[in-house]
Amino acid sequence: MTAPESQTQPALTPADRATIMISLMCVMMLAALETTIIAPAMPSIGRDLGGVEHMSWIVTAYLVISTALTPLYGKMADIKGRRIVIVFAALSFLIGSLACALADSMLTLILARCLQGIGGGGIFAMTQTIIGDIVPVRERPQYQVYTSTVWLLANMLGPVLGGLLTDYMHWSMIFWINLPLGIPALLILWPRLARLPRHERPHSLDIIGALLIIVATVLIMLALSWGGARYAWTSFEMIGLIAATVFAWILLALRQLTAREPLISLAVLGNAHVRKAVLTSFCAMGAYIGIVIWLPVWLQTVEGMSVTAAGLWTLPLMAASTIGAQWGARAMRSSGNFHYIPRLGMIVATLGSAVLAVFAQGMPIWLFVLATSAISAGIGAIFPMLTVSLQSAVAPHDLGTTMGLNVFMRSLGSAIGVAVLGAILIGIAGAAALEKHGVPGAASAELIYAFRLAYAASAAGFALGFVSLLLLGRPSMGRPESRAFRN
Repeated sequence: MTAPESQTQPALTPADRATIMISLMCVMMLAALETTIIAPAMPSIGRDLGGVEHMSWIVTAYLVISTALTPLYGKMADIKGRRIVIVFAALSFLIGSLACALADSMLTLILARCLQGIGGGGIFAMTQTIIGDIVPVRERPQYQVYTSTVWLLANMLGPVLGGLLTDYMHWSMIFWINLPLGIPALLILWPRLARLPRHERPHSLDIIGALLIIVATVLIMLALSWGGARYAWTSFEMIGLIAATVFAWILLALRQLTAREPLISLAVLGNAHVRKAVLTSFCAMGAYIGIVIWLPVWLQTVEGMSVTAAGLWTLPLMAASTIGAQWGARAMRSSGNFHYIPRLGMIVATLGSAVLAVFAQGMPIWLFVLATSAISAGIGAIFPMLTVSLQSAVAPHDLGTTMGLNVFMRSLGSAIGVAVLGAILIGIAGAAALEKHGVPGAASAELIYAFRLAYAASAAGFALGFVSLLLLGRPSMGRPESRAFRN
């Protein structure tokens, strides 16, 4: 039997909408924090649990699993409704947080981070989907400012909070804090989400596609982690691993072309606007998260800062991201034009990354603040616009799938960005150089050169995102309200 396209629910009151938004922002903040809060603690975790060469996996395990499952969450939300899906995601995230806090080995921690990732991907996808359900289109730019600000603040507060907790308590506290904050938010959300409008459609779940995404992504992460560090790039092991990676991605592509309802919706990707917007998200988030994760490590190993100080010196990014998001949303609401704002933001972010690459040692503090603020302000202006344009380009029953695809591409970009920069740093400087604090001005030439290349790689990612933005056209007419955003 075909499910109805929409079902009438009791209208949400303004108080309900405000309560839902606050609770969603709280849960989203926790999930977003887990991407970056661990960055300054990675050297300490490596010393406590061993396996420093696997430090990148503490971050990428979370990102890989959330990446693979995000499209499934989007489809499940379109099948079963938003409420049960986001509650499952939040519970998975909280249970994973508990497991991370109790981990006694690097392997246990990485597996627990996978469990966290099962929940994290669903939280990100469902937050955007629920906002699309309850907020009128002309008000969405401002609401997207809220979500983008939460995301960007979490990315910037994460290193600060992680440094403080690691220095003055223990690194496990970065996971314990999720429980007293996440459980109340979940209890508040449960009764109110029952009153969401519903746009359900029957879907089939591509479990095989999800498994292939996990396998293909893990293989490419292994190749980036081991190449040049554990094995020479020309070794038999690396050639075999690269061949297996290529084969896995080919299998994934074939599965998406032949599945009855592929995990990565070909119908949604058929919308040129959606396709170019998610590609932009992929490039921008990969470049951005790569910098956010490795910047505290640079401050500790090259500039000789403590864990806490390294976290605190990321604060300039926090204010700049909010300013960029607020300015971009106001400009969009007044003009209805979402083209020139993200393009300008991408240019600014590219230039900021280039400055870090050129002055990777002995950078004057004013220039460091200027460069990092430029990156953050530029990113702050990009993501609200991309999200609103995507919400305006598809029909209501495809909203969950589209938002899931967008978060999928962001997460995939983040995982690859962290892995690429980690491969550059570990491959050139070695894992031992990233484990200990440095002395200002005394870092090895190899380490400084590695960071220069890493920042240059981020600048290249932002530049590719800019090219994609240049090709981004108007939203399709998938939703009547998309006319509000046409030039």
